[in-house]
Amino acid sequence: MPLPEAFYLQTDEQDYEPTMAAVGPWAPDLLHGGPPIALLSRAIRGFQARGDLQVARLGVEILGPVPLAPCHIELRMARPGRRVELVEASMSAAGREVLLARAWRLQREPGCLAPVPDAFDVPALPGPQPQQFFEGVEHFPYGDAIEWRFTHGGFDSLGPATVWGRPRIPLVRGQEESGLERLLLLLDSANGLSAELPVHAWSFVPVDLQLSLYREPRHPWIGIDARTALDAAGVGTSHTTVFDADGPCGRSLHTLFIRPR
Repeated sequence: MPLPEAFYLQTDEQDYEPTMAAVGPWAPDLLHGGPPIALLSRAIRGFQARGDLQVARLGVEILGPVPLAPCHIELRMARPGRRVELVEASMSAAGREVLLARAWRLQREPGCLAPVPDAFDVPALPGPQPQQFFEGVEHFPYGDAIEWRFTHGGFDSLGPATVWGRPRIPLVRGQEESGLERLLLLLDSANGLSAELPVHAWSFVPVDLQLSLYREPRHPWIGIDARTALDAAGVGTSHTTVFDADGPCGRSLHTLFIRPR
């Protein structure tokens, strides 16, 4: 089946309609977290935008499943500033809030200090690979809308994973996405990529996504190095290093609620 032309169609200034490409693996009327979180970050990037400010930290609270339904985004400047500012955003769909976000936008001043490099070793980008997903899930729309190339682990194996990914379609029809939006299209997959329990027997629901970046990805391919830690009481975390061809860019964290299905 051919892919839709984008994950979202824009219908008004801050109103959007998701396409089937945004649907995740668990229900035909629920979205994967990546496209709506990326869309929320796109709205934040464009809100009272200044070229010298960059999102350096994004925290997203996931209030519940995001439905396959038109959505609306609200934004406000929580803390204005000349060099540091805080933007708040929310997304609603089907009559309820589904995502809340706070983003710190910091002024970038190239050359103001000598960089201290991250020691993470970026793996080489492999050639094309067959797309394999979770046990019992042969295909799902969001998974097919991303090209995945693993250097370690995979959807169909348990434990840490390292993968390069590239969206096959734009986030919003007719519009080019930023490096941050390409990253966020992929990043909510980190807990599934590095799952330590079989997905057909266990539910591990992310309640948030926290991302800190010292630079925005600059290349089409985005890398994710993810691992998950679980406590016997049913709470866990997935922590991730994100990178591109120029090196690492930052770190992310999911908080997980885990129970048997």
